Amino acid sequence: MKQSLSNYTRLLPALLCTALFASCDKDFEAINTNPNAVSTPTPAYIFSKAVYDAALNSGNVSKLLLGTMQYTTSFNDVEGFGSKYVAAQVNLSTAVFTTAYPAQINEIGEVIKAVKSDPAKVNLYAVARIWRVYCFSRLTDLYGDIPYTEAGQGYNLSLFQPKYDAQSAIYADMLKELEEAAVALNPANATTFGAADLVYQGNTQRWKKFAYSLMLRLGMRLSKVDANAAKSWVAKAVAGGVIRDVADLAKVDYVGSGQNINKNPIALQLFNDNYVKADGISNPEGGKYHQAFIDSLKANNDPRLPVLSVVYVNGVATTTESLQKGLPATINGTKPADFVTYSEPKQTTVLRQNAPLLILTVAEADLLLAEAALRGWYNAETAASLYEKGIRSAMLQWDLIAGTTGAVEASRINGYVTAHALKTGAGMEAQIEQVHQQLWVGLFPDAQEAWNNYRRTGYPALVPNNYPGNATGGKIPRRFIYPVAEQTLNRTAYSDAVKRQGTDDLLTRIWWDKQ
Repeated sequence: MKQSLSNYTRLLPALLCTALFASCDKDFEAINTNPNAVSTPTPAYIFSKAVYDAALNSGNVSKLLLGTMQYTTSFNDVEGFGSKYVAAQVNLSTAVFTTAYPAQINEIGEVIKAVKSDPAKVNLYAVARIWRVYCFSRLTDLYGDIPYTEAGQGYNLSLFQPKYDAQSAIYADMLKELEEAAVALNPANATTFGAADLVYQGNTQRWKKFAYSLMLRLGMRLSKVDANAAKSWVAKAVAGGVIRDVADLAKVDYVGSGQNINKNPIALQLFNDNYVKADGISNPEGGKYHQAFIDSLKANNDPRLPVLSVVYVNGVATTTESLQKGLPATINGTKPADFVTYSEPKQTTVLRQNAPLLILTVAEADLLLAEAALRGWYNAETAASLYEKGIRSAMLQWDLIAGTTGAVEASRINGYVTAHALKTGAGMEAQIEQVHQQLWVGLFPDAQEAWNNYRRTGYPALVPNNYPGNATGGKIPRRFIYPVAEQTLNRTAYSDAVKRQGTDDLLTRIWWDKQ
């Protein structure tokens, strides 16, 4: 009996384990399946997220390029990093890189993987390729060499330490992708992303124009590093058909309510950082318009001034132009006694959270074509007529942003155009400077694209801020720096990029940014 009991006691755990594992195995799949998850991704949903994330993640938020391009500033060193280049805050510039790869880069890659092999989804594939170029162009223009060919392949190919591609190779591939994708778009094929396409709602003809307009933008970026290639790509873009009508401009619409993803990201960040109370004095981060921006608008009698800017008098916003005044970026850490008298963004235009975010506009295309005409790369229209069209388009686009018609008075637009006609008797460089002065104002608040043009051309001729403790010796930054984590988690690829491109600091010029 003792022996039998002993055998039983040894057998019982084994029987229990067998029963337990049999039970677990029987229900394992059901128990470990999330009933709220899907096993197959829906490309349209991921595409929407990739659009939202790319619109959100740029140098236009997180206190960066709006200050660098002297649109905004602050007496506060942190908020004013972009306009002061404070050494202690340099790592703010790593955020776009860190966020981009797990967000829009990974997302658009998953869309491409899901649709590329299905001939019926040719338009989805083409549109995803175009948006992928947009995402990567914004990223490489900030940092230079970046992971590109091996990017977003951690899950698919176990590439957890992707190489950094040279920016010259990235540009060559992006332009090739735009050309191929634009040709592949097929209006006769009804399969599109439809309502999930937050840019053009499935309109393939407009995506084609966006592709060629992006080609124009990137082609012009090569003007100093490879003028022949720039001329060739501009010619291809024009032949394909670029954005020349307001109905075709690329934009992301927002409802302005609910979750933050539904709100214009630039307006939301500016609002949350400084302008919630709308009284001109309670700005938590000390933000105001930059003196250079307001001084320029006033000096040129620019009719956009009352559309963009207000000053608070006795707690009430006024657009009276004589009262508008920009804050000097040189103020050193102490809130000035007359802080309330400085201009700040208008709540119903610049800070309007249900306003569309303009991605690529008629004004930008017109003004880039004006520069191309001055360089002899485009002769179907005169530089003077393109320049005038660009000014008018840049002013009229505020109707879209403000959600009303006639945001800028027509009579004042006419007067401004007359007073600021292109000086065709001056040399080419002087006229290009005029073009880029207009691009600087016309691109606001897309400071990242204004910075790209500034680095390429040197215009507008902004005066850098030699602020105490700055990281650049009083020079305007030329690039963002890589995240510190890349030095440890992807050291070999990081080191190769630095060896090829130059020191990982704010003053190293990227490939197309030549003296």
